Amino acid sequence: MASAKKRVLFVCLGNICRSPTAEGVFNKLVQDANLMHAFEIDSCGTGSWHTGELAHPETRKTALARGVELTHRARQLKYTDFEEFDVLLAMDKKNMNDMLALITEPEHREKVILFRDFDAIGIKDQEMPDPYFTGEFDLVFELCERAGRGLLTHLLKRP
Repeated sequence: MASAKKRVLFVCLGNICRSPTAEGVFNKLVQDANLMHAFEIDSCGTGSWHTGELAHPETRKTALARGVELTHRARQLKYTDFEEFDVLLAMDKKNMNDMLALITEPEHREKVILFRDFDAIGIKDQEMPDPYFTGEFDLVFELCERAGRGLLTHLLKRP
């Protein structure tokens, strides 16, 4: 792996359920692999409704029960994120389309990927369910673990 840090951004709608879970899970995977020096990890939302808030209480409770503390405060996606991050992982196709609509530099399009594309037992183009609406907080955590492991393997193979 190159000496430059890999910059990873997880993106959902409000940045209080899926993307902070993905950020926290990926942080733990990177810590467990003793690779914190090699990564910069963040999350955000395409919407601004929850800016400054902690993750949803049930999201935090689910993560904490599995050894992951979520301390991130919600923020909205910025144009500069496309420059600053190497990969931007969308939780669903709507978020992905909203992100792609903001891109002004063609080379940034390849940085936007559906997160579940890295789930080893998933099917390409599958979306992360939104537990804010479905209540599936445990399922989302498990899917983030699987996709996170696949993402880490992928990023470690990239120059």
